[in-house]
Amino acid sequence: MHINISKSESGNNRGSSGQLVAYLEKENRLLQEQSPKLEPEYWFNQQRQNVQPYEVRYDIDHNTDRLSKDEAKFFLLNISPSEHELKFLKEEFGEEGAKQQLKQYANQLMDEYAKNFKKGNVKGKEDLLYFGKVENHRYYTHKDEEVKQGLAKRGEQKPGEHIHVQIIVSRKDITDSIRLSPLNNSRGKNIAHSLKVGQFDRVVFKQKAEKKFDQSFDYDRELWETFKYANTLKHGTPVQKLEMREAEQQEQELRKQQELEYRQELKLQQERAQSQKQSRGQSIGGW
Repeated sequence: MHINISKSESGNNRGSSGQLVAYLEKENRLLQEQSPKLEPEYWFNQQRQNVQPYEVRYDIDHNTDRLSKDEAKFFLLNISPSEHELKFLKEEFGEEGAKQQLKQYANQLMDEYAKNFKKGNVKGKEDLLYFGKVENHRYYTHKDEEVKQGLAKRGEQKPGEHIHVQIIVSRKDITDSIRLSPLNNSRGKNIAHSLKVGQFDRVVFKQKAEKKFDQSFDYDRELWETFKYANTLKHGTPVQKLEMREAEQQEQELRKQQELEYRQELKLQQERAQSQKQSRGQSIGGW
């Protein structure tokens, strides 16, 4: 599970959200060009699943009381399950069911987002102003190596499973009175700043997002899939990286042993069942 928090796709979140909303409507525009009668992918939040783009722009842009022109007005959360996680969801719930489950998960995640600020008046997703949008694909940009090497064109769909959720969340709470910044790095060290915009520990938030996914879907996450594993290999000391790789190897060996034992037990059960079947057949023949 990859969670990223940024200013916006264009890097500008100090003005209207209109540019970002329009950008996130790109798949709907392509869909309408191909099949005008098909249902578009609507925006959603904790209350509705049929929010229109103009509603998103209006509500976000009008929730900016006392914010100066140089202050952030909104933030973008990118919730991207791995291909392994998406495959699991599709096997469990089907294509459309997986999307609905991701929407529910995104709403649950916004609860954790709100609580992570540690502000008394912001207790859950009901205290936030946000809108989510499911996207089915990812597209090549000028930054991708495939584009630079001429192997793909900018704007083309990337291969593989890429269903993800984009969430625009207002800088202000639902009452338009409390400022909240998930890009605050003080984590409570700067008391005055934390009182103003809240304490937001992005590491803790990503760990809780991972835990919420596993609990919600009974997902058996392997060590190499964890945020802790990726974070250690990226930011850990040489000793920590070595310990993590050794732990991964031990886990893989344990899983292989468990799988072997499971297959052996399954084979024994099949042999017992076959033996009992033959015994019943002989008993009947004896009569």
